[in-house]
Amino acid sequence: MAGSSLLALLDDIAAVLDDVALMTKVAAKKTSGVLGDDLALNAQQVSGVRADRELPVVWAVAKGSFINKLILVPLALAISAFIPWAVTPLLMLGGAFLCYEGFEKLAHKYLHPKAPHNDNDPQANTPALSQEEIAAYEKQKVKGAIRTDFILSAEIIAITLGTVAHTGFLQQVLVMSGIAITMTIGVYGLVAGIVRLDDVGFYLRDKKARLAKAVGNGLVNTTPYLMRTLSVVGTAAMFMVGGGILTHGLAPISQLITNWSAATASVPAIGSLLQALSPTLLNMLFGVIAGAMVLLGVSVISKVIPKKSANKSN
Repeated sequence: MAGSSLLALLDDIAAVLDDVALMTKVAAKKTSGVLGDDLALNAQQVSGVRADRELPVVWAVAKGSFINKLILVPLALAISAFIPWAVTPLLMLGGAFLCYEGFEKLAHKYLHPKAPHNDNDPQANTPALSQEEIAAYEKQKVKGAIRTDFILSAEIIAITLGTVAHTGFLQQVLVMSGIAITMTIGVYGLVAGIVRLDDVGFYLRDKKARLAKAVGNGLVNTTPYLMRTLSVVGTAAMFMVGGGILTHGLAPISQLITNWSAATASVPAIGSLLQALSPTLLNMLFGVIAGAMVLLGVSVISKVIPKKSANKSN
């Protein structure tokens, strides 16, 4: 009797683990798009620090990402259990913030093209920065990257929660925890590899083998362009992810995008391509518009509040 009970227990555990593995695979597939955006954004966010400080900065952001998910997983489970209606509004706030950050980057770059400093390299025009100033710059980069990671992590957790919403509490905890750990290790492992590509290139370039030298030279020559590309892709990802969150939360806008995308299918020769690209491009456009509106609102509020504070002090 005891033996049969143990076998039954083991069979139940195996069934649960099978379900968890299957749902984790489905959730990972659904969140793969956000993973790409997360990778581009974070590689761009940690670029610009001194070469010998790149890995410590990546590690600091990775630890912040783990803390983000340690907060988000229990919070998502609690919200799903007690106030499920709040998931979409909270995601939309995060999406609006992403669009705001993206548009703020564009506004600074294009409205102030002759600024005397370079945001991507604290030492480009000011080589005599003190250790305190460099440390402050790194802290700012890490803080910004962790803040952005929080929003992207929230979307990953929300998508995963939607995948396992119909299952039991234990399966939800296991799947969401597995996705959180896997995504964090995957993203920041790749980010660490990307920011150290030039070191790999220098190492290979010093080898005697021609192939190693060729690969090393290729990495050394292409890494700067890769980082610039990731900077552009990272900003675009802010609008794609943020705009996508906002449009999915606004049913009329989402339906309008669906209708417009379907209409492009009738374009000769490139209709299928346009239909595939249209939702992403329209989400990005909506993200740019939303970011501009939020930045305008923040600018107006920031000008009004100091005036009120000054009047009160007088």
